[in-house]
Amino acid sequence: MLADAARRFPRVYPLYIRTGLIWEEAELAHLRRYLQAIESLQTIQPLVILDQPVGDLYGDHWSRSGQGVPAAGTPDEDVYLPGRNVLLLSKALLWCHLHHVSLLALAPLAANPFPDATPAFFAAMAAVVGQAVRDRFTIVRPYAHWHKPEVIRLGQELPLHLTFSCIQPVANGRHCGRCSKCYERAVAFRAARLPDPTDYDQPVLLPPDGECGHVSRQP
Repeated sequence: MLADAARRFPRVYPLYIRTGLIWEEAELAHLRRYLQAIESLQTIQPLVILDQPVGDLYGDHWSRSGQGVPAAGTPDEDVYLPGRNVLLLSKALLWCHLHHVSLLALAPLAANPFPDATPAFFAAMAAVVGQAVRDRFTIVRPYAHWHKPEVIRLGQELPLHLTFSCIQPVANGRHCGRCSKCYERAVAFRAARLPDPTDYDQPVLLPPDGECGHVSRQP
């Protein structure tokens, strides 16, 4: 989405909301390498990192403790983080207000089942924060009707090996190959009929070719 936006808008500000979850250090490292790899897209501005700690809310939840991380094939409900988009959007929209940015883009995909990923939710968030600061925001979701394999095919010329999906990265920041997000990533690459360039710590155990694998509804 970032590269796509960089080709469409004169200035694009990448925002990362750091909340204190176990994969964020590895995710940020991948993001920085990805940004460096696409630096020829000169409309992309320096990375902005905002802090929104959730330790007092989530406590010893698996996303903070690393215990009981959802494994391959688990249902969407197991990876749900309560109110995550409320936290991320409130911080991001306030930054937009303070920096005179009126359009915020994010990339939820099709069939996301969670209540904080609906068109009504995003419209309400834009409205309530806008009312609070007397501003007007537009939240766009360019891939809201897309599935992961379609997004992968769209970005196949980009350095996808530098993108990140894992929720239980190993010590050196590599994808674990065991968690639900690694599984969904591998399934999506196969469904896209493209080689998976991901450096997994362990090989992802995929179903036989032709069988349906579970592909993420929450990006």
